[in-house]
Amino acid sequence: MWQLLLQMFLLVLVSAGMQAADPPKAVVFLEPSWDRVLRDDSVTLKCQGDYSPGNTSTEWFHNGSLISSQNSRYFIAAARVEDSGEYRCQTSLSMLSDPVQLEVHNGWLVLQAPRWVFQQGEPIHLRCHSWKNTPVHSVTYLQNGKGRRFFHQNSDYHIPTATPDHNGSYFCRGLVGKKNVSSETMNIIVQGSTSPSVSPSFPPWHQIAFCLVMVLLFAVDTGLYFSLQRNLRSSPRDWKDHKFKWSKDPQDK
Repeated sequence: MWQLLLQMFLLVLVSAGMQAADPPKAVVFLEPSWDRVLRDDSVTLKCQGDYSPGNTSTEWFHNGSLISSQNSRYFIAAARVEDSGEYRCQTSLSMLSDPVQLEVHNGWLVLQAPRWVFQQGEPIHLRCHSWKNTPVHSVTYLQNGKGRRFFHQNSDYHIPTATPDHNGSYFCRGLVGKKNVSSETMNIIVQGSTSPSVSPSFPPWHQIAFCLVMVLLFAVDTGLYFSLQRNLRSSPRDWKDHKFKWSKDPQDK
């Protein structure tokens, strides 16, 4: 019985150790952090992960296909629409990263932002980017079809503190020479609050302690069970072998 319990305990330790030893995922970053660009823009993707000694190679994947690149940075000198899609990376000591989406558009203007979902209280940064950085004048940022900010010369639009009022569809427009051009519309979502939700997490040592207590409780219960079984089996024999001595009442003498 104790050998079985020891094997169970060792199995728990090995399982917890395997969980703790799982390698972390690699992470892909866009530099700069715009996930929407125009044709002919340069794009740099950076892979962050752990490397084993003597092996600093990085595997890059585009839409699930391996890209022949061995560097931690993947550089696109002149983006094409065909470069759109999901990018992942993996290093020698890191698991395959989560996908990062890149969109390459044709047109004169594209609305850019580091991300499109914000928490209340966070700043919002919007950029009206032009093809090959062509000068743009009289730039207007619009929210739900209404003008929110006007610049004589093209400039980024900063919202210091996001609120639910900033939810909606955004685009920018301006003059390239004498041509009035507009970007595509993008949705911005402002949700929740800046206080992060705390989800309970159990470190490996906590899992080991919990499993150890459960094993010990199981051992105690098992010991009590077998002890009770032995007592029950011995009870009939004890009654059979027991000799009773009857005493007579004074009146029977």
